[in-house]
Amino acid sequence: MQNQNDRTLKPITNKLLWIFAVGQFGWSLLSGIVSTWLVHLYTGNASEGATNGIFGSFITQAPILASLTLFGLITAVGRIFDAVTDPLIASWSDRSNFKGGRRIPFMKAVAVPFAAVTAGIFCIPGAGFSEAMNDTLIFVLLMLFYLFMTVYCTPYNALIAELGDTQEHRINVSTYISFTYIAGFSVSTFMPNLAGMLEGVAGSQAAGIRLAIGIMCAVASVAMLVPAFLIRERDYIDSKPVRTPAFRSLIATFGNAQFRRFVYSDVIYFFAVTLFQTGLADFETNLMGISSDKTFLLTVLMTVVSLSLYPLVNKLAPRFGKKRLIITGFFVYAGVFLITALSSDAAIGSVHFFGIVVAVAAGIPMAILGILPQACVADVSELSTLQTGEDRSGMFFAARTFAMKLGQALSMLVYTSMTVKRLTSDGVEAVTEGQYRAVAAAAAVTCLIGAVLFFLYREKEVLGTIRSLRSRSASSGDGTAQ
Repeated sequence: MQNQNDRTLKPITNKLLWIFAVGQFGWSLLSGIVSTWLVHLYTGNASEGATNGIFGSFITQAPILASLTLFGLITAVGRIFDAVTDPLIASWSDRSNFKGGRRIPFMKAVAVPFAAVTAGIFCIPGAGFSEAMNDTLIFVLLMLFYLFMTVYCTPYNALIAELGDTQEHRINVSTYISFTYIAGFSVSTFMPNLAGMLEGVAGSQAAGIRLAIGIMCAVASVAMLVPAFLIRERDYIDSKPVRTPAFRSLIATFGNAQFRRFVYSDVIYFFAVTLFQTGLADFETNLMGISSDKTFLLTVLMTVVSLSLYPLVNKLAPRFGKKRLIITGFFVYAGVFLITALSSDAAIGSVHFFGIVVAVAAGIPMAILGILPQACVADVSELSTLQTGEDRSGMFFAARTFAMKLGQALSMLVYTSMTVKRLTSDGVEAVTEGQYRAVAAAAAVTCLIGAVLFFLYREKEVLGTIRSLRSRSASSGDGTAQ
């Protein structure tokens, strides 16, 4: 493979793609810590020995505006913030011409601050500050969390399309990063177990939790730096700065009809999945009667099931198409959420029946939707590059990241509003089982809507046009086809 200056590029190998995938483990671990434990630790029904609501006394619990809580408002503001920063970072990356490449320098610069801020979200607010001060600190730290995640993830995700130079590499890199994403998220659910081990050293349960999160954040920072230091971007990618300004590039990205069709369902997907993930620890402890230190075991089971299906997904995708499998994943997820809404603490001996069913069933869509949607974005990005001559991979993945964050923000807004403490018949303020069941049911309904919307995406048209343009480029001998 050569560029116009006859500079030979190194071949992209699966080993390189695995090195790249380690970075996903790092940022998914940080994301998992926040998405799984933020609401759980700062809100909910606090009780002796439990982790739910253990930091709740530090921040405002009552609704601030109508039924909107502190976290609901923060995430809403955060998404507005992201609406500006996502395209700006994407355009900055697309237009950059650093010696180290268009993507890697961003990842290298922000990995450690990203991890430090994540730890700070759980470690800085405390009894030494007023409630208003803690609210402010949480707000500032979460804004920085969203910003640093954008600065790392937007260039990182753009590399998916650039390192996925063939359909085989595209599916492979999507598979590898899906594996490391699940691994990172799974490790984040181990937090209560690690905290329990460290409680004696730390001196209290709260201190053990903070120490456990700090250790996980340190591990995440190292993982994020692995591809940043081991991949020399310009050795593998002939990247040229894009000249299109940020918001014109963003408008052109959403002007792509196929991308819009994909994003419609993607927003719904992230809304539904985040709604489920945010409440997962609460569903398991409050509906299924599982202690918080055993939730990790169910996550391990879910992960094992998902990973065991990766080879099957890789084989089925070329045969049946990514679109059909993704729609199937939506429907299965909807079923999982519905089962959760109807679950109870039924057990066979020491085995929690519904916990096992949910963990096994959820592994199926996790495998499908963890791999294939990113490959779809890479397809659309490549088609745009072939049609326009401009490689705006950063903007395409930033737009998808924005869809992800929009879905997550709406989810947090809905979850925190639906789980506001209410006065029970016993005269105690608490979140009821009915509220948790309503959240799971809402996730099921929205997942079905996402499946319907994804029928609009025309995968055959995208891939057919790519093959046609590649063939035309190769026959003309202009050297742009890889």
